[in-house]
Amino acid sequence: MNIFEALRTSHETQRQLADNLIKTSGASPDRDSLFKALKTELAAHAAAEERFFYVPLIAHDMTQEPSRHGIAEHHEMDELVEKLEETDPSSPAWIAVAKELHQKVHHHLNDEEQGIFQLAGKVLSEAEKLSLAREYEGEFVSQRLKD
Repeated sequence: MNIFEALRTSHETQRQLADNLIKTSGASPDRDSLFKALKTELAAHAAAEERFFYVPLIAHDMTQEPSRHGIAEHHEMDELVEKLEETDPSSPAWIAVAKELHQKVHHHLNDEEQGIFQLAGKVLSEAEKLSLAREYEGEFVSQRLKD
């Protein structure tokens, strides 16, 4: 498995969780469990992706700016997660922020898959694509266990 395949696996999980989250209503057990699962997935993915995808890409002129943009979007998603944690899950404001997070997650993943992956494919060697996938997977699992 290369780094792109490893990242896409988590991307699919994020999309599914975000899609299901905005279908919930009120302070339900479903809403709570989906939010916790998405929060864990996003945090683990961002930590591992920044370390084993974006940091190596920042070293290349072609991928420096897109990598910085991707990291900035991770921080925007973190802020939305924090906002959700501070909002009453039964309030209309909660679902409004959840929809904003849903949109941001989809936008970010599409940016990566349709833009950054193509650029990264040009600057990373085949060996790097494989070794980064192994390192990403190890860090991702480690981060998920922290939560």
